[in-house]
Amino acid sequence: MVQIGYHASHEQFQPSQLLKYAQMAEQAGFTRVLSSDHFHPWSEQQGQSGFAWSWLGAAMQATPSLSYRVVNAPGDRYHPAIIAQAAATLAEMFPNRFWLTVGSGQALNEHITGNKWLIKGDRNTRLKECVDIIRALWTGETVTHHGLVCVEEAKLYSRPNTPPLLIGAAVTEATAEWLGGWADGLITISRPPEKLNRVVDAFRRGGGEGKPMILKVQLSYDRTDDMARQKAHEQWRNNIFKNVLMTQLRTPQQFDAAGEFVTPEELNEHVRISADPQQQIEWLQKDIELGFDELILHNVNREQEQFIKAFGEKVLPMLTAHK
Repeated sequence: MVQIGYHASHEQFQPSQLLKYAQMAEQAGFTRVLSSDHFHPWSEQQGQSGFAWSWLGAAMQATPSLSYRVVNAPGDRYHPAIIAQAAATLAEMFPNRFWLTVGSGQALNEHITGNKWLIKGDRNTRLKECVDIIRALWTGETVTHHGLVCVEEAKLYSRPNTPPLLIGAAVTEATAEWLGGWADGLITISRPPEKLNRVVDAFRRGGGEGKPMILKVQLSYDRTDDMARQKAHEQWRNNIFKNVLMTQLRTPQQFDAAGEFVTPEELNEHVRISADPQQQIEWLQKDIELGFDELILHNVNREQEQFIKAFGEKVLPMLTAHK
């Protein structure tokens, strides 16, 4: 049975408000939460960016039936030994309720350390080094490593009985195929079916056959299609560019400048805009048919309460009956 999750978007809401939304999502029948992990928001208008790891401990305690995932980029802003320790602590406190998802990062968040922003190939190499370090620490090894990241005689003393899965994040086919061989699963974002299918095929071709797959679904639901489109445009127009640009822009102001000329109609390929729950169901059923185990729903506008309530009543029952 497919699991349906709620996306906790720290860039759009205060951490305290986001905790309330997670509690509402639990009550509405969602079974998963995916937390973002930013230092900056995508735009000045979004205006928030709480620390995900503080929030995760509070949220997991407050919503005992939900399992959590977080999108993290170890290697620059975060040292992999620290992420290994943070994830191990959550997994020990909340057994079998936490997976770590990892990617190569974006300059928007990582440039704050003042380090050189690496090219994509080097960021991938660094990510794989980080994954190997994290896994070794989770097994109790003492780790020393000198590469694009350095570790000196690190050992974790508080570890879970069962370490969390390490899920690889991919937007492109090339990245999906690369991580298929080493990641425990895939997380990607929604797009038109033909493009999404190519990413899934690439992941399976690279060694991901049979591994879990998570899809973050970007949608906009409101009382009317026009309202859904307008509010998606206000909040999410800066997030539709190709990955080669999304990973290079450094500040919310630069994202605002890039999004200035995006029209509401240009969101169609990137955000599923509809006030009709049945239309949303039909789109999501196509994702299930592609083999995704978890669908994490991100209503990109600010109308979270009505989204959680409406989807809990009209959408989740239809999707969770799909096997």
